Amino acid sequence: MPTAGGEEQPGSPGGADDPDSKRARRDSFGPWGDPKKKYLYYCPQMAELAASIAQQQSSLKIELGEISWKRFPDGFPNVFVEGAETIRGKHVAFLASFNNPETIFEQISVIYSLPKMFIASFTLILPFFPTGTAERVEREGEVPTAVTLARILSHIPLSRGGPTSTIIFDIHALQERFYFGDNITPCFETGIPLLLKELAELEDAKDVVIAYPDEGAMKRFHTMFVGFEEVVCTKVRQGDKRLVTLKEGDPKGKHVVIVDDLVQSGGTLIECGKLLQRHGATRISAYCTHGVFPNDSYKKFTDSDQFSNFWITDSCPQTVALVRGKKPFAVLSLAGRIARALEI
Repeated sequence: MPTAGGEEQPGSPGGADDPDSKRARRDSFGPWGDPKKKYLYYCPQMAELAASIAQQQSSLKIELGEISWKRFPDGFPNVFVEGAETIRGKHVAFLASFNNPETIFEQISVIYSLPKMFIASFTLILPFFPTGTAERVEREGEVPTAVTLARILSHIPLSRGGPTSTIIFDIHALQERFYFGDNITPCFETGIPLLLKELAELEDAKDVVIAYPDEGAMKRFHTMFVGFEEVVCTKVRQGDKRLVTLKEGDPKGKHVVIVDDLVQSGGTLIECGKLLQRHGATRISAYCTHGVFPNDSYKKFTDSDQFSNFWITDSCPQTVALVRGKKPFAVLSLAGRIARALEI
């Protein structure tokens, strides 16, 4: 009821604390969305993976959003997020691919814009952090681009729910977590469970030994292979060359699976495979979460029978299109792992 001065009493109909007034005020900014529903936008390169994520069995209902990706005559992005009004107050994610530097700017433009559309929360899915190997400086003048990319992502605007959650798979070094600022919360996931499932189904599963091409890979992954015998290789400098040598473990009579976070030219894997064969390995396979393979370097493996299997994930879409159906490659999808990560 109005007071003597004509003001509404708190809790009275039409007053500031009236439930209907609160609801109307809240809805003017977009109703808070169902936490079990996620709107997933994606870049064009990730369309196939996005569709697969939406089809996964999950406690979430994942609805795909549409973005128009065009360019102005001068080459700069002309991007439009479809249904921007309908995602107010909703939980939104964006599936990105930074494999091609030419498309990073247009994706960053979308990533910076979505949190400002009054969404309830924002999650960035970046399966492959492409500058992860440039994480340190060994001599003055080197630029650690891992830090640069982390800083760019750290400036993503806050959504109504706070900092951006970011899902990254098998980043090169775990300490890169500390390159990110307070506006972003990195969630580091791994593709190793996909490999473990494949290994369990091998006919010679009992003879599998895990090998690491260097100490860095061993430190990064060895805790994920409990119960497996392990072999560790290392690189030693001999003049101007770096040679792969066996540091510890015995591959004789075993099916050796070399594990690393990513592969570029593949030279180290090939040399590691030759070394293991010289030490008596009966079969050689490899797993890398991220198959980068610049300049068609994947052909080093399709043109040879050295490797029985080469497992990669679909974190690098341009590679998937090139190697799918070609031996020894097998593509393991991150869709299920991503869907489960979005439930967190």
